[in-house]
Amino acid sequence: MPSHAIAWDGTGYGPGGTIWGGEFFLVAGDKVERVAHLRPFRLPGGDKAVKEPRRAALGLLYELYGEATFEMDHLPPLREMPPIEMVTLKGMLQRRLNSPATSSVGRLFDAVASLVNLRHQMQFEGQPAMELEFARGDFATNAHYDLPLIARHPSLVLDWSLMIHSILADVNHGVPVAEISAKFHNALAEAVVAVAKRFGEPRVALSGGCFQNRHLLERTVTRLSEESFQSYWHQRVPTNDGGIALGQIYAAQNHLTLK
Repeated sequence: MPSHAIAWDGTGYGPGGTIWGGEFFLVAGDKVERVAHLRPFRLPGGDKAVKEPRRAALGLLYELYGEATFEMDHLPPLREMPPIEMVTLKGMLQRRLNSPATSSVGRLFDAVASLVNLRHQMQFEGQPAMELEFARGDFATNAHYDLPLIARHPSLVLDWSLMIHSILADVNHGVPVAEISAKFHNALAEAVVAVAKRFGEPRVALSGGCFQNRHLLERTVTRLSEESFQSYWHQRVPTNDGGIALGQIYAAQNHLTLK
């Protein structure tokens, strides 16, 4: 029976020098088709942007506002950027040098953590996402930001532009980070539901390091259940890199069996 597999993490190597990490796959037997993904944005500095959420935020803003981004020095990521470094990163983005495109949900977490002034440089892997999750605290709401599904060749794209506009407006109006975090997490869960509804397959598998986030996982599973989808998630095998080897063994075995 076909199913959906959702892989949300920080860094996965896609074709053409792109960095995946916000992918939706349709799986049927030995056939795997990428049917949707997060709208890409650039990471100025490549690997260094993984350690500096402010760089991810800058790449996100540049994708959204272009050259006008560099005039937005009132925003937390730009305030935290030394002027000399900003000149260098501006050149990278303009020329697309050492600025790979990414569809990573992990990097989206990083960018949002910087935009709300939680974390601009990380001290350990996953820190920005963890702090954004913990910032929600006990705040409960069913409200969510808009994260529409847009049809673009050759697959569907989750367009975060409206969500980022709304987050920046909330930051500007002094909305508590707990509320912003809650609506952000809810938006991601609703995005999973939207893709599941689009293709109608009853089974949805959730994997990747982003699903170590307890609130994201629980909210997504709950919403899928409410919409009559069956969710599958990691319980014995780690959802992050610790599960990769087992997945590779299973994929190879399945490929050999079907030959």
